[in-house]
This record gives sequence, structure tokens and C-alpha cells, in this order.
Amino acid sequence: MTSLDYDAVVIGSGPNGLAAAITLQQAGLRVLIVEAKNTIGGGLRTAELTLPGFKHDICSAIHPMAAASPFFNSLPLEQHGLKYIYPSISAAHPFDNGTSAVLTRSLQETASLLGNDEGNYLSLIGGVKSQWESLLPQILGPLSFPKNPIGLAKFGLNALQPATWLSKKFNNDATKGLWAGMAAHSIIPLSQFTTSAIGLVLMTASHSKGWPIPKGGSQQLANALGSYFQSIGGKIQTNFYVSALSQLPSSKAILFDITPRQLLQIAGHRFSSIYQWQLQKYRYGMGVFKVDWALAEAVPFTSSDCSLAGTLHLGNTFEEIVHSEQATWQGQHPSRPFVLLGQQSIFDSTRAPAGKQVLWGYCHVPHGSTKDMTPFIENQIERFAPGFKDRILARHTFNTSQIEEYNPNYIGGDINGGVIDWRQLFTRPALRWSPYRTSTKGLYLCSSSTPPGGGVHGMCGYHAAKQALKDVFKIEI
Repeated sequence: MTSLDYDAVVIGSGPNGLAAAITLQQAGLRVLIVEAKNTIGGGLRTAELTLPGFKHDICSAIHPMAAASPFFNSLPLEQHGLKYIYPSISAAHPFDNGTSAVLTRSLQETASLLGNDEGNYLSLIGGVKSQWESLLPQILGPLSFPKNPIGLAKFGLNALQPATWLSKKFNNDATKGLWAGMAAHSIIPLSQFTTSAIGLVLMTASHSKGWPIPKGGSQQLANALGSYFQSIGGKIQTNFYVSALSQLPSSKAILFDITPRQLLQIAGHRFSSIYQWQLQKYRYGMGVFKVDWALAEAVPFTSSDCSLAGTLHLGNTFEEIVHSEQATWQGQHPSRPFVLLGQQSIFDSTRAPAGKQVLWGYCHVPHGSTKDMTPFIENQIERFAPGFKDRILARHTFNTSQIEEYNPNYIGGDINGGVIDWRQLFTRPALRWSPYRTSTKGLYLCSSSTPPGGGVHGMCGYHAAKQALKDVFKIEI
């Protein structure tokens, strides 16, 4: 009998590929990760995109779900170089009148700053936080019978609603604006079902572990995961672009940290016709246009709270954000897009030369758009921070085709691995008993195109690896 080169091979070294590989290696298997680029990380990469000494996060930047992830929290990542920095204000949402609403790490503090919505906020978000530890494995996992069915049912009644409906629980415009910015992370119109889930999870995550910034850049989270994986015997091979299964060393299981489109290209000939059809019908969503800036000074926000926040949501009122996201979904390019900003160097001096700053930002755009949104994004920043443009030293931009070229998982600029709406929330990428299994024994999908979807948490990879261990290696964890 011919011996195999490895027990399992993982294609792709994003957070989910790394999580899958670690889970398999922890079970005593021999695991290889193959990565197309010369560094690991997927969406976890940092580079000098503008000027020397300015370290920009190429894709993800702020990591509330990494801090919340049950799997990542089970690993000794600090021993492998990861250090989180926690801004006291997780996110700030400025308005045209010079004020801002803020999400802090404290539930009570956030609620008290919302005026006559204090009780409403405590009731809604406090209710989720009180059940957070028992709810999180269900929220960050495939559809299954819950251990806390009553708590999950209460969460689901709110989470499955459109954000436009749940906004009616709030009285004042500031709270509604803050809520809209959180829900807009869903990257679908706020009038669609399930958009409230994203807002509820992000707000509660702030009051649990915060919205941290990895010191030195997002690459440090990938490096820590890779270092731990190798410390327990795992192997990593970079500069290995996979276009066919025949390129891979022999193994019992292959896990793909890629989306359905690439999966079909690499292994489609091995799948049943019905599974091929299901993958072909998989839907990708809106894209992003991203800008990174090197700045001479910090962004001069009118609201002082904005200068203390790791993340900024620029969209003004609830109504303006709802309109912007709906228009983008319908293929338009709003002149006032909803903009997400990260100002990591305010809290991490390693990210820019002394006295200088980096700024990270993007807006949503129609799928596959190549329109240059730089002036519209910068106008939105200037709107809330007069004088911002005068502080720009250099900029780097990514349109949807460029970001897909950099990371093939971002199809059409979609950073969520596919639309996360009610049709694809638990059935991504196909309606199957296990969403991680393909129709072929030993082949598994472990990317954000499986539950629980996008975000840096590694839970898609963890659950896919659990399924592979059970099916192929008869190991239960």
C-alpha cells in the first residue's frame, strides 16, 4: 500500500485556511498549507503601499470578530507575537452638526451617551450581551440545534429583521445613525432581512472584547497563526498557485479556502451535476473601492470623539446610509457613499514615521465596478474633517478588479465571500446537510463562502475541519 504525502492539504492561508489547518494538525494529522502568494494571510496582510515607513493593512484592518472568535481564543497566539491594541472608542459616527455617536467598550457608557435611547439600547444590546457566551458558538457556526434555544430564539427575532425595522426601537437620530453604520457592514441593503444580525453582533462584540487592532498590522495575526501551526508540526508552502488537483501532493482530504467559482475551476469535474449546478448559482454581492493614505498629520475631525476612535463610519443620518446602500445595490455610485475608515496609527506608533499617520478606508460599490471613487470618499472625509485633503502625502487605491487580482477570493470586489442574505445565510454555498462537504468524498470547502460567512474569525475553517475529521479520519472533537 502506497503511503500518502500528507493526511490533509489546505489550499489557501487566509484566517479560515489557517484555522482549518491548525484544527487538523491539533488532531494529530500531517497537514500542508499551500499558498499562492509569497506570504500567508489572505485578507490578513500589511505592506508599504504608499511611502516608505507607512504600513497599510491591504484588506482587513480592525478585528472585533477575531477577538470574539472561540477558536482563536483557544490558541496561544500571544506567545507567537500577536498583541492587540484596544481603542476605548471602538467606532464613532459623526454628523453634519459637528456631533458624533460613539460605540465604546462599555455597554453602560455607550447607552448613557445616547440620551433618551439609553434604556432602548440597554434592552436591545444588553439582552444580547447577557447571553453572549452561550450564543456565540451558534452565531459563529452552521445551523444546528442550539444549546440555548430560548436565548437564540430571542436573538433571532431581532437579528432576522431588516435593520430598517429594528431602527424603530430607537428614538433619536444619533442612535439611528450609529445603528445604520453597524448594520451596513452586511453589505446588502438595510431593508433586507438578516441585516440586523450584523449590527447586533458588532455592537455586542465591542462590549465583550472590543474592536482591537493587531500591533504592527493585520499581517501579525496571520503570522501568529502560521507560527503556531508550524510549532505543532504543520507545513506551509508559499508561491504555490493551484489550478488543478493534479498539482497537489497525495492526501486523504483537501480543504479549499476559496470561493465556489474557483472551486469549480479546480475540482468541478469531480463533482456531481447537481452540486456543480448549485455552485454555479451561488451569488456574489457588492464590491468595495479601497483607499489607503499616508498623512502628514491625523485627520482633523470636527468631533473630538472621532479622533479617539479606531473605526469611523461616515454616512451622516440613518436615511442617508439606507439610500446610499440601496442605490449601490441597484448598480449606482452615490456621490455621498457610506465610508468606513480605520485610523490604526493613532494607537499604534509602529505603523507610520514619527508624527505621521496612515488611514485606511473604503466604500461599497456595485459588483465589478471600476469607477474611481477616490474623490467621493475624500469628499465624505472632508465633510466631517475640514482640512483633511491638505494633509494627504500619498494615496493608494484598489478598485474591484484590482482587489480581486490581489486576492482571487474577492470576486467582483466582494469581501464577504458571497451575499449574506436570508437565502445564503445558512445554505452557503449550497443547500446540503453539511455546508462544508462537497459532493466528492474527501473534498471540503472551508472559506467564508460557508457558515458563518465573512469576517476574520476562522470559524468557517474550524467547522469544516471538524467535519473532515469526523468523515474521513473518524475523529470527533
